[in-house]
Amino acid sequence: MTHTVHPYAHRLGIIRDWKSRWFAGDKKSYRENIAVDAAIRGYFKKRAKSMHIADLEIERSQGEVRVILHTARPGIVIGRSGENATKLRNEITTLINSKATGAKRAVKLDIMEIRQPETSASVVGYMVAEGLEKRMPFRRVLKQTVEKVMSVREVVGVRIVLSGRLGGADMSRTEQIKRGRIPLQTFRANIDYAHVEALLPYGLLGIKVWIYLGETFNAESGTRPASERPSTSSNGPRR
Repeated sequence: MTHTVHPYAHRLGIIRDWKSRWFAGDKKSYRENIAVDAAIRGYFKKRAKSMHIADLEIERSQGEVRVILHTARPGIVIGRSGENATKLRNEITTLINSKATGAKRAVKLDIMEIRQPETSASVVGYMVAEGLEKRMPFRRVLKQTVEKVMSVREVVGVRIVLSGRLGGADMSRTEQIKRGRIPLQTFRANIDYAHVEALLPYGLLGIKVWIYLGETFNAESGTRPASERPSTSSNGPRR
């Protein structure tokens, strides 16, 4: 039987790194760190759609917790004179210290800007959700979003799937649109995936986005993409 795996988890240790990076020496601190990470991610999940937060990384040292936000709207996250960033850091510090039982840890908040929002599956999912929540026709939203994503040079393929009571129908169904290639089983394929929900008066609509950004090769091994390799002729001499 075939198994459906998460495109990110499928490539962990190959072209992807873990989003939480820390070491726990004993079981007690391990449980505590897991609870703190879950609380931080739950906190930002409520704010992700308005701030267009595409990714969240957590790094933990002996006395500090570093939270790295990847967002397409850094101005909204930072705020005027950095007041929003300061408020976020204070709220995260209170949240972490309420969950942790040991020594208090300092919190460092780093905000990274996504230069090309159309290359991030989460941001594209938020764009689709905003269009649907404005009561725009879902087919028009899908077509316009896919054309906008495919206009970016780095994008090789995109696929968007909608599921739920589309158009307010009584029975839920699934609609999708695809352009280009999405090689899910190729480990070196740089595929970004996200699942977003759109809240409508008649229920939730699920949005899944796959964006293929080409292949990632190891520079040390000297491997090159097929398009850059010298062509070989079948009529030429064999060596």
